[in-house]
Amino acid sequence: MSTFKQNLVKARSALIFLIGLTLAFWLVYTLETWSPETVVVTESSKIEIDESLNTIRAHRLLTDDETKMAHIAWRYFENNYVPETGMVNSVDKYPASTMWDTSSYMLGMIAARRLNLIDKAEFNSRVSALLHTLATMPLFDDILPNKSYGTNNVAMVTYTNVETERGIGWSAIDVGRIMVPLNILVWHYPEHTNAVGNVLAHWNLDALVINAELYGADISEGGQTILLQEGRLGYEEYAAKSFGLISQDVSRALDYELHMELVDIYDIEIAADTRKPSEFGALNYVVSEPYILDGIEYGFDRTSRELAQRVFEVQRARYEETGILTAVSEDNIDEAPYFVYNTVFADGKAWNAVTESGEDASEFRSVSTKAVIGFHALYENEYTDKLVAHVAQNYDEDRGWYSGIYESSGKPNKAITANTNGIVLEALHYIVYGPMMSVRAPAAQVAEIQEQ
Repeated sequence: MSTFKQNLVKARSALIFLIGLTLAFWLVYTLETWSPETVVVTESSKIEIDESLNTIRAHRLLTDDETKMAHIAWRYFENNYVPETGMVNSVDKYPASTMWDTSSYMLGMIAARRLNLIDKAEFNSRVSALLHTLATMPLFDDILPNKSYGTNNVAMVTYTNVETERGIGWSAIDVGRIMVPLNILVWHYPEHTNAVGNVLAHWNLDALVINAELYGADISEGGQTILLQEGRLGYEEYAAKSFGLISQDVSRALDYELHMELVDIYDIEIAADTRKPSEFGALNYVVSEPYILDGIEYGFDRTSRELAQRVFEVQRARYEETGILTAVSEDNIDEAPYFVYNTVFADGKAWNAVTESGEDASEFRSVSTKAVIGFHALYENEYTDKLVAHVAQNYDEDRGWYSGIYESSGKPNKAITANTNGIVLEALHYIVYGPMMSVRAPAAQVAEIQEQ
């Protein structure tokens, strides 16, 4: 094959990406009103969903307390930045990161710039350094980013941060998330368009979409690359949206109702995934994070708005029934097993708290800081005020926000992560400007806020 043809093949993902930009603004706008052909029938609920949650909130400047929140969150990224690679540690002082956590950093950085926490020079320097790394990093099987990298040297590593020459696979959901800030950079910061194009020329995005669904990669016991359908209700649709924006056919992954059932909790029917862990090998948990991210990054479509409202309402209902403040999601924790899914529903059980392998972790059920600030940004009502008051002091001023507060003991979960602090910044951005990807947040508005 000629050199020209080889380069053309290698650049196919970037070409698709750049061609897709001609449709991007229209697609982002239509996401706000889009819904599948079949929509969740709201009349099936046994209670009325709070109609105030259907109203797009009025955006405003941050209060003094919220401004302090933003500064504390950004401190994490100051402390954990590695200038030699442009990367940020996923957990405080732990020198590794995933594409998901890299995305949390990128989105937090964009929010920090728009909220005037950093100036243009620092923003551009950080973005340029990171995009160069993303465009030159070693890839799993020379196809897509590995599931984890050392932040000091960009070596592919295992989840326990042991270097591995080949890598351990890729996550389609993680890659889908990092496509969110890459899209934002191109649309709102065109000086970085070429660098983003270099990243996409380096990655083969075609490899993770099969039959309109998302596929991650793993390694079999015999050392063969195996592709596995990735994503469950909430996360699957959230990640697929970014691929849809670059003209990838992800129609099955975007279909909320393809694998959906309604589960009654406190007379509220919440949407859960019908795919059983025993059959499909992945947990089918219902958590807050994908719905919060959908709202604060894209702006809800008709279906995600309805599902998000139900996830929020059932947590408020638990508080009203039990007096226990509830805002659950998955989080790093500060002791073994170090990561827990605090769920609305998982594996047939409401309010299930489980490890990544599905083992009981009820003793670690907690109020999630990122879920609290995210819900408050989206809905800002009497219940979210109570949640915010509960976590208001849940931080180390010199290091960032703690991940949560344990439900049983009331003690802080002192894990400090890029994901929590990045989502806090995104949520505060939403209070001022609305969704991160919105085409209705002109540069002039950003400049006006930054001058105040």
